[in-house]
Amino acid sequence: MAKSRGQARARHPRHERRGEARLPGVAATLTAIALYVGLPQQLLVAPRYVMPVLEILLLVPLIAINPKRLTRQTTTFRFLSLALVLVIAASNLTALGILIRELIYADVKDGRSLLVAALQVWLTNIIAFGLAYWELDRGGPVARTQAPRGDLPLADFRFSQDENSDAVEEVADGASSTSDWVPTLTDYLYISVTNSTAFSPTDTMPLSTRAKLLMSLQSVAALLTSLLVIARAVSILH
Repeated sequence: MAKSRGQARARHPRHERRGEARLPGVAATLTAIALYVGLPQQLLVAPRYVMPVLEILLLVPLIAINPKRLTRQTTTFRFLSLALVLVIAASNLTALGILIRELIYADVKDGRSLLVAALQVWLTNIIAFGLAYWELDRGGPVARTQAPRGDLPLADFRFSQDENSDAVEEVADGASSTSDWVPTLTDYLYISVTNSTAFSPTDTMPLSTRAKLLMSLQSVAALLTSLLVIARAVSILH
């Protein structure tokens, strides 16, 4: 029975799939925007709503191109999606840099606000890098479901599902080669969470140079937030 289920899934080629749902990506982006809007003004390099408005302007045409399911890949779509992730990540890393500078050089008294700001930066860091991994790996979310495997670019990450084909049946039926499984945004957010908490990859390994560089950058940013910023803010509270 388990084997027949896996074979049934494999009979449906990925280019016939409906594509990944649009809603999770939109929700993650809007959450990152909301976290940025809530940061203290001294951590922002521009008026509070400049970056959020820019991000919304990038997001709207992405929704228009693929309103419900990610099935259409155009040059404009690819450019806008990568630009959106870059803006979110860059603005958040800039906020982290300013936060560290404030802690080192400024006479900071409000430790509670720094704790909240550090948490906001850390959560946005998880979302931004999760979106980055999602957009880059194997050509992005559209290519992963709509193109034949042989036409996909080289993978940036190796998931456990990519290695489970020789496991017991109930595990092997969910493997990439058996069920034609492909990662979704949730899988990449999981990578981002574990990398931000363990400061290293866990069960999903980076394969490409850019994936290793991105994970290294995220680990350093998370380490600075967790150890330097939060520790300094706690010391101010006492």
